[in-house]
Amino acid sequence: MKKKKIPLRKCIACGENKPKKELIRIVRKNDSDIEVDLTGKVNGRGAYICADLNCLNTIKKTKKLGKALECEIPSEVYDELFKIISCNKQE
Repeated sequence: MKKKKIPLRKCIACGENKPKKELIRIVRKNDSDIEVDLTGKVNGRGAYICADLNCLNTIKKTKKLGKALECEIPSEVYDELFKIISCNKQE
């Protein structure tokens, strides 16, 4: 019996390859509509980060998320990511 292949994605902050389900996807839809995609199925250009505050701080300081999505990232997106990561840590 074949084993099912687990899709891996790379975190843009730390560069680690992890299973897709462990990462948070941020998507650029249209020209500048940025959205946090927890399902991993929204159409658009996507970038992944670990559910870790260190990775969030890294992408905020270095603006790697803006470079990956090729647009300016509003502060609301970072706030939403912070809430999501904080909730994951408490569980």
